[in-house]
Amino acid sequence: MNFRDKPLDELSDDEWELLCDGCGLCCMHKFEDEDTGEMLYTNVACRLFDPETCRCTGYAQRVEQVPECMQIRHFTSEQFSWLPASCAYRLRFEGKPLFDWHPLLSGDMASVHSAGISMLGRCVPECEVDEDDLPLHIIDPADH
Repeated sequence: MNFRDKPLDELSDDEWELLCDGCGLCCMHKFEDEDTGEMLYTNVACRLFDPETCRCTGYAQRVEQVPECMQIRHFTSEQFSWLPASCAYRLRFEGKPLFDWHPLLSGDMASVHSAGISMLGRCVPECEVDEDDLPLHIIDPADH
């Protein structure tokens, strides 16, 4: 069985990491709309996010350094809806195919950037934004 067909809970750590497309959306500050329950994404990057690579600079220790970091591997079924519709983890959870631009299908790690899906060049560092101003930075992940 190809690991792309395995249930998420059966993936090895290496297979899990390969599923990440590198868009960086999970590294943006987000919050839940209290009225609708919708997850609202911003273009404000976590302090560990490298805007030039769309990767975490402290991935192995991210939870210790950023306690609110989303640990997707430990999501409940309800939490997968918090991820953008383009996210491979959400797509796999929902039984949907990956998009053609996903690096596993394209064979190119930069295809997520070429497709305009990633946060490459589209974010601001959290140190430049007051927490009260986060609503001013809301984005629609479908536009990325």
